[in-house]
Amino acid sequence: MPDSPKPSEAPEQPRNPLHGLTLEAMVLALQAHYGWDELGQRIPVRCFTHEPSVNSSLKFLRKTPWAREKVEGLYLFMLREIRRGAGRV
Repeated sequence: MPDSPKPSEAPEQPRNPLHGLTLEAMVLALQAHYGWDELGQRIPVRCFTHEPSVNSSLKFLRKTPWAREKVEGLYLFMLREIRRGAGRV
């Protein structure tokens, strides 16, 4: 019987830009790039608009799959935006 991956081992995803990235890293990068005000405008949830903090955002996002998907989508958009800007001189 060939060696099969153990259930605890995640399959490799070399083309997935979110692979191995923590939710905290995404929130920190988005906050650094957009700031809390613009982040709250782009994803209008209370954790970004009313007394925002990384800890309160993480607590909410871990319990709310639809909001986490929005954060992941905005993070991917930000990466594309940065790449496009880096290609220009």
